[in-house]
Parts: sequence; structure tokens; C-alpha cells
Amino acid sequence: MSKTPLTVRGAEKLREELDRLKSRDRPRVIQAIAEAREHGDLKENAEYHAAREQQSFIEGRIAEIEGKLSNAQVIDVTTLPANGKVVFGVTVDLEDVDSEKAVTYQIVGEDEADIKQGLLSINSPIARALIGKEEGDVVQVQAPGGVREYEIVEVRYE
Repeated sequence: MSKTPLTVRGAEKLREELDRLKSRDRPRVIQAIAEAREHGDLKENAEYHAAREQQSFIEGRIAEIEGKLSNAQVIDVTTLPANGKVVFGVTVDLEDVDSEKAVTYQIVGEDEADIKQGLLSINSPIARALIGKEEGDVVQVQAPGGVREYEIVEVRYE
């Protein structure tokens, strides 16, 4: 199984969520189950069933995060040689050739992607077109609305 790329910030966010699930959420739901059991008949106890469902969700999420972290290749972009090439983890300033609109994206792992925050998945068409290119290059991206051209204005290793 190949490793999944993850930025340092993405790995830290997953570790924080895992810590919160294990140290706060899991004990809270275990306590809720114990309290619900004290109410008697479990077959008709809505609080018990809700707490068990929440416990199932928490345990599933813990397993999912642990799996992602164990299969992650954490890449610290600040340690890479800053040669102007677009690689995983860099922040890229682009300009749409047609509209001259400027956009900034950081190329991140699939789980970290959030286009509204400028976090672009490594598997997205734009990121795939950018990888390996350099500042000053113009790339063509097949978008749902047709082919778009972007000029790479700056590549930052931050």
C-alpha cells in the first residue's frame, strides 16, 4: 500500500482531533452510556441507544484517523529545496490568463483539501496540471467549463 501525502499542518490537525476524541469525547460518551443503563430497560431507552450510536461514531472516527496517520507520509515543504518548482505542499500564486484574476492555492493531501480556504487536493485537475511546473509557466487545466489557462506567478515553500 502506498503512502498518502500529508502536510505537517494536516497531520497536526488529525493528531489534535484524535487526542480530543480519545481524551474528551470517548470518556463523555462512556459516562452517558453508564447513566443511561441506570435508567433500567435498555430496549426502550432512547438515551442509551443515542449514546451507543455516538460511541460507534467516535470509535469509527478514531480508527479512521489512526489509519490515515499510520499510512501518511508527512511532507515538510520548508525542508525542500526552493527551486521554484511546484511540488506537494507548496503555495502557488496563479493568474487566470483570460480574466487576469489572481488566485492562491496550497497543494495538500486529499483529506486536507478545502477549496474555500485555498487548500487544493493533490488529486485535483489544477494540482495535477501544476505539479512539476515552474514560476512563469502557463498551464492548461481541463475544467468543467472548458480549458482554463493559468500563469504561475510565484511558488512559495512555506
